[in-house]
Amino acid sequence: MLKSVQTKSARWVVMGVSGCGKSSVGLQLASALEVPFLEGDTYHSYENVAKMTAGVALTDADRADWLWALHREIREARLKHSGLVLSCSSLKRRYRDLLRSADPELRFAHLAGPRELIAGRMAARKDHYMPTTLLDSQLATLEPLEDDEAGIVLDIVQQPAELVRQILRI
Repeated sequence: MLKSVQTKSARWVVMGVSGCGKSSVGLQLASALEVPFLEGDTYHSYENVAKMTAGVALTDADRADWLWALHREIREARLKHSGLVLSCSSLKRRYRDLLRSADPELRFAHLAGPRELIAGRMAARKDHYMPTTLLDSQLATLEPLEDDEAGIVLDIVQQPAELVRQILRI
């Protein structure tokens, strides 16, 4: 994985399947970097949220407008030379490539861990539309970061504060 220098203009995507802790880690990372945090889920269309709530996995076509909206936010931050932390599942390499096309310096923090741990976290969440039944489809879709992608893979068995410390060290 490529290394980066942590500054207030750093732009990160905290990625992984639903329930891995993207929002918790993303909020703490944004706070540590003193940059805005964007919750990627809020950019989903009503139709996408309704599908997921009903237990229907999203297709690439469903995700297209959502990914382009996130692309625009990343591009705007880059053009302003502003930092940003964004939570986004970024399950496929081509999704990450699209986001990276808005900013070649974009970095990814992939939160990975055992299915049982993630399922337990999902089951314990209140007021979230993503049902645990979609976890296996997300895991099947997930394409881990490749060696040429700037970022880090983190074990979610560790606490969010420790994961943030690991991100800040690269």
